[in-house]
This record gives sequence, structure tokens and C-alpha cells, in this order.
Amino acid sequence: MPDCMTHGNLGPPRFRLLLCIAAMILCASPLAAQGNYEIQVYGADTVPAKNTMLELHSNYTPDGQVKTIDGVYPTNHQLHETIEITQGITSWSEVGFYIFTSAQDGHGVQWVGDHIRPRVRVPDSWHWPVGVSLSTEVGYQRAIYSPDTWTWEIRPIVDKAVGHWYFAFNPALERTWHGPDVSQGVAFAPAVKVGYDFTRKISGGIEYYADYGRITSPDTLRNQQQQVFAVTDLNLSPKWEINFGVGIGPTSATDHLIVKGIVGRRFDWTRHSPVE
Repeated sequence: MPDCMTHGNLGPPRFRLLLCIAAMILCASPLAAQGNYEIQVYGADTVPAKNTMLELHSNYTPDGQVKTIDGVYPTNHQLHETIEITQGITSWSEVGFYIFTSAQDGHGVQWVGDHIRPRVRVPDSWHWPVGVSLSTEVGYQRAIYSPDTWTWEIRPIVDKAVGHWYFAFNPALERTWHGPDVSQGVAFAPAVKVGYDFTRKISGGIEYYADYGRITSPDTLRNQQQQVFAVTDLNLSPKWEINFGVGIGPTSATDHLIVKGIVGRRFDWTRHSPVE
């Protein structure tokens, strides 16, 4: 998450530009649902060494899949709570760990699976014009929540703050190691964020998530997974990360409405004065 820039005069043209970006994304490709446990476009920064970031991802699906398909529970009215713990290793590396859970009438609260995610970034001393990092994520999820039980992802991350604007691009590649999609090979699952600092503490923007299917032979538009979220970020303190959003997905392969929230707290274990 970038630091907020100095607040300037916000005129109607800037509002129109943000709305135009949202409209272009929506028109370019309708949406579809992903796993909906950790819905986030990553920035390039890593957690500093000797710091720990604890996050709670809360995602609720008011309008989703209503039928059990191939033994997988329907997503309609599922509440997903994901605990993410990220430990800074060096000034340019971190390791994250996820615990996925789901709550739903008729099924109660259940453990879904776990993932681990090491990440490295280009050090500040290299003076690159954009932030760049690379994460890889591997993990397990129970078959009643995902037919592909063991999966792997590699996620390049590029971001840039320009004045009040913030841009991030995550062109992720995904691979199933156990499940029906093993034969599909490598899939392309990009994510994009465009944000604007309305004040020093409040940012708004658009987040886009997709899974186009096999990279060499993309799925038809009807079967692609895509989502667009209108989001708000509250930049209250460097200690905290707060993000809320509402997402839509109009294709048949997509949960049609999702509400998400992320609340994160950073803990500094060094002996110097704590982060304000």
C-alpha cells in the first residue's frame, strides 16, 4: 500500500477519469469468481525485517453459486475468514502463511486449507523507476471447497505511485498439482489496481481480478473467471492496513456479488521506537 500523497484540490474531471477507468475495465471483460478467500492486489513492498504483519481477510458472497457441483459446496452466503501472517526476513524478503476458513448455514465453520508464500523484491538501493517483487505461493485446500486440492502460483508484482494516483499489476501464473485441472497446464490470472488519494487518509479505486484459463488456449469469455471491485483504503497509520470493497461478476462462471474487507496490523520487534 503506498503512502498517501499531499491532498490537492479534487475537481470533477478527476472523478470522471476514475469512473472512466472503471467503465473501461468492465467493458473490456466481464467478471468471474476466484477462490474468494484472499482478494487483494499486491503492492511491491515487503514487510520490513523483524516485523510481522497480521491480517484478517473477511469475504462474504451475498449472491453466488447455489448448487453443489462435483461435491463442492455452493458459495452462496458463504463467509470466508482468512488469517494471513507475514514475517519480514530481510529488507527485501518476507514469508507469508494463510489459514483459510469458511462459515455457512448447514455446514458450520470449517477449516478450508493453508498456503505458504515467500516473496522477494528489488531493493530500494537499485533505484528502479517502479516497484518490483516476485512471490510464489503453494498450498492445499479441501476438495469440498475446491476440486483442485494442491495448487501453485508465481506472481510478478509491479507498482508505481504518480502524484495522487497509484497503479499495481500482478500478472500471476497458476498451476494445479492435484485435481481435475492438472491437464490444463499453466493458467493466466492477472490482477490490477488503480487507486487515487482523495485525502491523506482516504483512497478509492478499482481492483480487477481474473482467471483466463490456460495461457496457451484461454477459456471462452463465458467460462473465464473475472471480478471488478470498487474499493476504499484507509491510510490511518503505517501500523495499519484497512481495505473495503464490493465486487461484481456478471459471467456464469462468477459469483455475482461479493463484499470484502481487509484489516491488518504491523508489529515491529526491533528495539528502536515503535512505528507511529
